This record gives sequence, C-alpha cells and structure tokens, in this order.
Amino acid sequence: MLEVLDPEQNGEFRDNYLEVAYDLSQVFFIATANTLEYIPGPLRDRMEMIYLSGYTETEKMQIARGYLIPRQIRENSLRKNEVAFNDESLKLIIRQYTREAGVRNLERKIGAVCRKVGTRIAEGKAKKFSINPKRVEEFLDNPIFLGPEELNKRTSIPGVVPGLAWTSFGGDILLIEATSMPGGRGFQITGSIGNVMQESARAALSYVRSRSNSFGISHEYFEKHDIHMHVPAGSQPKDGPSAGVTMATSLVSLITGRKVNPQVGMTGEITLRGQVLPIGGVKEKVLAAHRSGLGTVILPKQNEKDLDDVPDEIRKTMKFIFAETVEEVLAAALEKPKTKKKAALKNKKTTKKKATKNAKDSTRRR
Repeated sequence: MLEVLDPEQNGEFRDNYLEVAYDLSQVFFIATANTLEYIPGPLRDRMEMIYLSGYTETEKMQIARGYLIPRQIRENSLRKNEVAFNDESLKLIIRQYTREAGVRNLERKIGAVCRKVGTRIAEGKAKKFSINPKRVEEFLDNPIFLGPEELNKRTSIPGVVPGLAWTSFGGDILLIEATSMPGGRGFQITGSIGNVMQESARAALSYVRSRSNSFGISHEYFEKHDIHMHVPAGSQPKDGPSAGVTMATSLVSLITGRKVNPQVGMTGEITLRGQVLPIGGVKEKVLAAHRSGLGTVILPKQNEKDLDDVPDEIRKTMKFIFAETVEEVLAAALEKPKTKKKAALKNKKTTKKKATKNAKDSTRRR
C-alpha cells in the first residue's frame, strides 16, 4: 500500500504475482475505515482524511421507510398490507435497540420483526400486524440500551454523572460512577480504560482537592476515605481526555452529596487549573444526547463553532451551555448547594422532631 499510494513510486508499480509493471500514477484510490488508530502512521501520511458523521434519527427513519422496511418485507415473503411500522416503534428500535452510526443493525431488527410477523400469520393468529412500541418489545424482548427512565434512576444517587463519548460507531452516553469508603489507601479507577483516561481521572481528583475549600470539602476527607471511580461496560476498552469534566463533576457530586441534573450531559478535557479544553466528535456526541433524551449539553466554549454541523431540528430542541471553567460546569450540572440557613433550619426541625418523640416515649413509659 505504501508503494501504491506514493506518487514517487507508483508510476512503475510492479505486481509480485504477474511480474508486470503498472502505471498507477493517475489512479485515484479511496480507502475506508471505522477507526484511524489501526492504520499505520506512514500510510495515514499518504492519505487525505475525510470524516463522515453518522445518520441522525430523522435520516434513519427516512431510510427505514424508503428502503429497509420494503426490502425486509420482500425478503421475508410478506405483502405490503400485512405489516406496518408506526413512527414511535421505529424511534424505539433506533434509540434502545440499535445505537450505531449506520443502519445495518436497524435493518436486522426490522427483519427480525418481519420474521415474527410472518410466523404469526402462518400460524393463523392474525392476517396483518400494526407494529407499535408494545409489539416491538414483544418481538425483540427487552431493550438493549438505557432509556430516559433508567438514566434518571441511575443518576438519582450523588456521584453518578452522564458524560458524552465518541466511538467508532457514533456517539454514546458514558455513565461515570464514584463512591467512597473509610480508609486511607487513596484513589483507584476501573472499567477497562486507557492511559489517557486514567490521567484525566487523576487530574480531576487533583483539581478537586486543590479547590476543596471553595467546594466546602474538608481536607481531612481525602485522608480518611478511599475513592473508587468506575466507568461501566468494563468489557469495552475506553480512552481519551474528553471525560475530564465528567470525572470532576462525579467527584464533587459524591463528596458534597449534590445530585446531578439527570437531563444534563457533558464533555470536555480539563487542566489542573480547572480550564475546560476543546474536544472532537461534537456532532456525534450531541446526537447521542438527543437520542438518550437529554435536554441540556455542556460543551467547551471553544467548541461552540462545531454546533454548525448539528442539524437545526436537534439544536432547536436542546439547550447548550458553553463552559470555560469547571466551576461553570458544576454550577450548571449539579443541584444548588444547601445554604447554612437552610441547613440550620433542617437541623432545628430534626432536633424538634426528636425531642417530641422522646417526650412521647417518656409519657408512654409513665
């Protein structure tokens, strides 16, 4: 490949099998790949990179209506009037059964539904089927990916924060969890993550410790507690610096007890001084947030121009916050801290309840 793509050599390219020289200097080569990391550097140096984003949800629905569903109806020996997919059923399949940049798995799931319909018709149970979300769950079993309800449930505990990640198959939601326990052994992170993400986690911890006073965190907390951060889906390798703000938010949420807003997703690299640096894959990450039902996305300020690549139909339905510092991220993502006045009032009410209860118990004993 190096010789074929090198303009200084491919004018007399010699095939080792035919032993014949070919002039490839006027040949235009097109190569495709899902990821760049497996392409050797010298080979990449001879190519011009063109990045193609994945389909939006609307585009997938149009492709399914115009091409995938008719083809699967034909291939499964069904008639057009025997099966019909409504919009809600297609959205459910796209969002919770087939999260991908393309439509291959979407066609597989549509084909699986068509085969189930064909079986029911052959058994004489019905002459035609209207596919709605209930039918989808009946034919395809339980959803594979998180829905908005599950996302809200998992983020209801302090320390769990939804981040936005880029993969070779498009954008995805990455839930980062942190927990603590009595001890003094330090900090560990798990979840099949690479060196860059491990460094981001340690940078996030150092930043939180350096700003502990402003967050209302006692310095003794880190001496008396072990902190464990986990990135679920441990069987899938993950790496990159863009989870830095998510990790910092997870740590502050855990230690201060402030829950994260379940409708907020975030991405961005951080420095030890708390600056938020730009990242890549903005379009894919925003599409993933929209697909998962998130209403707000926090992005680095320098990535504001990248929103031009996001379809208008999605930008109009979402709120975007552009942050330059981690403090801005925390203010937008976490619930408001309890003021001293509210905390004192709460303690007063608790003390009053205890006193009333003790009085009642004393009266009963008498």
